[in-house]
Amino acid sequence: MSIGNVRTSTLFERHYRKLPEMVKEAAKEKEKIFRQNPRHPSLGTHKLHGKDRDLFAFWIDRKYRIKFVFLGGDTVLFLDIGTHDIYS
Repeated sequence: MSIGNVRTSTLFERHYRKLPEMVKEAAKEKEKIFRQNPRHPSLGTHKLHGKDRDLFAFWIDRKYRIKFVFLGGDTVLFLDIGTHDIYS
């Protein structure tokens, strides 16, 4: 399964702008992998729990994550980006 359309929320865009440039570059690289295979082992894609039980996240690096939801077909919505604080 590949991802053809990635949408971003306002919250995602606001938090992305505040990230260090190195993290932004890493996020772009991970997005390329995600678009080809959202379950690629290097992403560590995982389903969330609790209030976010319908959502997923993948790793940018050991510290940063992208939280997202599958919208159907080949479309996802990136909801937030940041450290583990995005799970709060």
